[in-house]
Amino acid sequence: MTLSINRRNLLAAFGSGAGIGLAPAAIAAPSLNAASFRHGVASGDPAADGAVIWTRASVAEGASGDVPLTWHVAASESAKPLKSGKIVATAAADHTAKVEVSGLSPATEYWYWFSTTDGTASPKGRFRTLPVGKVDRIVIALASCQLYSGGFFNAYGDMATQDRLDAVLHLGDYIYEYGADGYGADVGGKIGRLPDPAHEIVTLDDYRRRHAQVKADPQMQAAHARAAFICVWDDHETANDAWIGGAENHDPAKEGDWRARKAAALQAYFEWMPIRSPKQGNDPAAIYRSFEFGDLATLAMVETRLLARSEQIASKGAAPDTAQVQAMLAARQDASRELLGAAQMQWLESTFAASVKAGKPWQLLGNQVVMARVPGPDLRAALGDEKFEALLGKMPEAYRGLIAASQAAFKAGLPFNLDAWDGYPPARERLYAMLRSIGANPLAFAGDSHAAWANDLHDDSGARIGSEFGATAITSPSYGSLLPGLGKILAAQSPEVAFCDQDAKGYTMVTITPDAAVADFVTVSTVYAPQFTRGVAARYEARKGAALKALG
Repeated sequence: MTLSINRRNLLAAFGSGAGIGLAPAAIAAPSLNAASFRHGVASGDPAADGAVIWTRASVAEGASGDVPLTWHVAASESAKPLKSGKIVATAAADHTAKVEVSGLSPATEYWYWFSTTDGTASPKGRFRTLPVGKVDRIVIALASCQLYSGGFFNAYGDMATQDRLDAVLHLGDYIYEYGADGYGADVGGKIGRLPDPAHEIVTLDDYRRRHAQVKADPQMQAAHARAAFICVWDDHETANDAWIGGAENHDPAKEGDWRARKAAALQAYFEWMPIRSPKQGNDPAAIYRSFEFGDLATLAMVETRLLARSEQIASKGAAPDTAQVQAMLAARQDASRELLGAAQMQWLESTFAASVKAGKPWQLLGNQVVMARVPGPDLRAALGDEKFEALLGKMPEAYRGLIAASQAAFKAGLPFNLDAWDGYPPARERLYAMLRSIGANPLAFAGDSHAAWANDLHDDSGARIGSEFGATAITSPSYGSLLPGLGKILAAQSPEVAFCDQDAKGYTMVTITPDAAVADFVTVSTVYAPQFTRGVAARYEARKGAALKALG
């Protein structure tokens, strides 16, 4: 078993337990007065004076044309609108519509909805504007990795019921690109959640349909209606293990030019997500941006996939031999390998330096992949000879050799996941050096791994840099499906890992005050049925300059 070799194939086996462009300018089209709102509403990218609000107008089958809409924002669910305006859900944008609402008051909850010309109203949603000045507390949820065919979105159902929720940070993998015979197919077939379209998505229409399927989910709609989402993509919004020049799951010979596929994926993303659209002439992949929570925190959302990431280090075969492992270890130390890139790093330094200068106690880093050092686990040492051999005996024969090879690679020094920051240690050191030089108090957030994390971050010298909280998957299968209890092994063998849960699905709720940040690792009892029980796997507290502390 090895994350650093091929996570997708391993998890699939155990799943049940040219330039980038945007949509062309809309041309004249007939107006359609009637439509429904089958995909609900959503808000995102909150500011002190407003937010982006989004919907999609579903037209009758065979109808063509644009749909004029009126949008409304009110102070409460039953109040008359404070603001209203006109927007068109154009056919050229798949009948989606976004409005950047402004002129509102800070730190205030608002309700919003849309209506058609014939008077049909959308469901109502709410968002909270960002605070200004003194702030005692913010509450944010971390979410990622929602494989539609992997199970029901019960975590979102729970999230939607929370009394206080300032924003949801979605850290990527909002959709997955695989077809009905791929990742998660065994679960999806059993519970009636196979992906649409049934084939792997490549074209603009494909990506639009996959976004539409996710947005049609009632629990997803409930979460979007509850609070504003602050989103970045990870890899599956394009293709697995994406990097600046391609992806592990993209074959140019069969699937065409990578740049065309990426352009289609990003166009669908900006159409279907409540995110501010890129300015004309800017690279759409440059979605890094910041949010100010009064005098309490600055949140910087970074992009680690499509702008600058160097290709992942991977073995050429299923199981690397000794020579390949040594070559991989050498490549891992190549100082030229990037995740953020120079331009994004300069922006991040400027953003956080201003935050520190303003006296804000927290610099929050919304990033896609795990930042902490996580050595590959020594399963024999953790389980003992008898249990380890018993584990191998339960595995399909094809995987026994893979597990043995991965154990040898881990002992030689390969980390648990080369697709995370562990695959780019010089780039991580550059980030840490910058954070240390400006006096930042960083709290990193991570998705991607399908596991919950509470990590202490240190640089190569051993100096403490900050803390990290990671969100487990909403539905996507984890290594706990293969090795229950693996998270405890990783925590026991990893000096930087205070807590890891590879078993449960859910999300992470983070409450931040001037003195501390507390993570509640929320779990759901199942994703294989829509009824579930809520739990909290652990609570951890982060404080400036101190190791993470378990609470309760």
